[in-house]
Amino acid sequence: MAGWIVLGLGIIVSLIGYYLMPSAWGYGLFGFGTAHMLLGILDMFRDPHRRLKTK
Repeated sequence: MAGWIVLGLGIIVSLIGYYLMPSAWGYGLFGFGTAHMLLGILDMFRDPHRRLKTK
């Protein structure tokens, strides 16, 4: 569930950055949002039960 939240927030921030693109803030927000999208996708591939199996 957390992966979907991070992905959604990353999409929102990237879109805001895209519309502000000619300025430095636009490029920064776009990169920040893109990084969060990537982290959200990677979080979805993580196995949450792996930690419980090692105990």
